[in-house]
Amino acid sequence: MKHILRFTFSLALVLLSFSGIAQEKKTTKTDSIKKDSIVPKKERYGLRLGVDLFKLTRSFYEKDYRGLELVGDYRLTRRHFIAGEIGNENKTVDDDRLNFTTKGTYLKVGFDYNTYENWGTMENVISLGMRYGVSSFSQTLNSYTLYNTYPYFGTVPEVSSGLVYKGLSAQWIEIVAGMKAKVFNNVFIGFSLRVNRLLSQKKPDNFDNLYIPGFNRTYNGNFGVGFNYTVSYFIPLYKSTVKPKVIPTPAAKKKK
Repeated sequence: MKHILRFTFSLALVLLSFSGIAQEKKTTKTDSIKKDSIVPKKERYGLRLGVDLFKLTRSFYEKDYRGLELVGDYRLTRRHFIAGEIGNENKTVDDDRLNFTTKGTYLKVGFDYNTYENWGTMENVISLGMRYGVSSFSQTLNSYTLYNTYPYFGTVPEVSSGLVYKGLSAQWIEIVAGMKAKVFNNVFIGFSLRVNRLLSQKKPDNFDNLYIPGFNRTYNGNFGVGFNYTVSYFIPLYKSTVKPKVIPTPAAKKKK
């Protein structure tokens, strides 16, 4: 997991750097010709749809996991985006004393705020945001081991259960920090880190929601962390003209 995070972060920074260098070369001639003029810029607005590659590939190399997450965002203003994710997960967890399987679907909706100052026709995103998440799922207790108060008298055998708890649910909020870089025309790659806080949950009797689809593993009962690595396609719907800020040159100031 740590290696994936380092690789993704480094790759995104490299892509942002290359994108910036290419755009700077493209706009140098135009800027030199129109130093004192105001050049209106048109920015694209539309819908971006994609998939979480991390969950998709994880299903191939981790035998106890199956999952799929679709992501999307819509640009409202120059810096604000409506964003969301929808997905499903099937995860089996084998702890020291418990073996259980969680199955369910989830939906997250919220917003992202782009803190990155693009120039030219760049459309990169470095964002902070928030999500409200809901999940509906079931838990299956496959097996468990009773606590042995007298370990000197031998080990306690594992007990097979197969007990299924249905109709479970959870609600939470997420703080999201992410990045998206344009690699081809309308194609973006990105990643995000998430810190989750449970608001409410419906627990099974005599058991706990140790893993919640969309929320991931619970820590101390209420907290969780998440990560995704996405590829998405931007569908432009319209353009809006933006008048850029111009800093007067020394020559222009003398003329005044």
